[in-house]
Amino acid sequence: MKKLVYSFLIFNLIATSALAQDSGTSKGMYKRQQAIGISFVLNDYNTAKNIRSRSLASVINNKTYSKVNQMAPGLALTYFKGLHNKIDFAGTFAGSFVDDPRPNGPSSDNAFLGEVDASAQFKMLSDKYIFTPYLSAGIGASKYKSYYGAILPIGAGLKLNLFDEASIFLNAQYRIPITTETNNYHMFYNLGIAGIIGKKK
Repeated sequence: MKKLVYSFLIFNLIATSALAQDSGTSKGMYKRQQAIGISFVLNDYNTAKNIRSRSLASVINNKTYSKVNQMAPGLALTYFKGLHNKIDFAGTFAGSFVDDPRPNGPSSDNAFLGEVDASAQFKMLSDKYIFTPYLSAGIGASKYKSYYGAILPIGAGLKLNLFDEASIFLNAQYRIPITTETNNYHMFYNLGIAGIIGKKK
């Protein structure tokens, strides 16, 4: 629990620093336009399990992280909207077929998992720049068969701006279960492309 609290404190410190450096763009001229994106996703339960039972350094050093073919693939649809030069809203619905995501569920029961989340993306740079790294945090919900759950997605990503009309984004999240009886810790990766809604500003 202490590690989680420290992570949130560090996250807030970095986000505050990014906002404090927002010189020259305070009028919102580089705020992100509304956009819709589609992405390919991967759900990784084994790496998250190994990190919790050992440590991140141990998983990396011993190469006990999952390979791509060991992850559950899926698709996601995301709505983006700039709230500030360096803060974007992202609402995502992701769907994939996974083995039972419950901690004590049978590992061979493959079925559809739907997850929806609302997150804030705290960007290091405004949309004036081509490459925009960011940190993200939010809250979400999931449905697997008749089981509903709640999650806290925390992660980081990178956005590549394409002529202020589209973007390519890469995102990695650590999804923490709030409802531990119906959800399990897992990594969530997605790579996608988004296009603006309406006329280019």
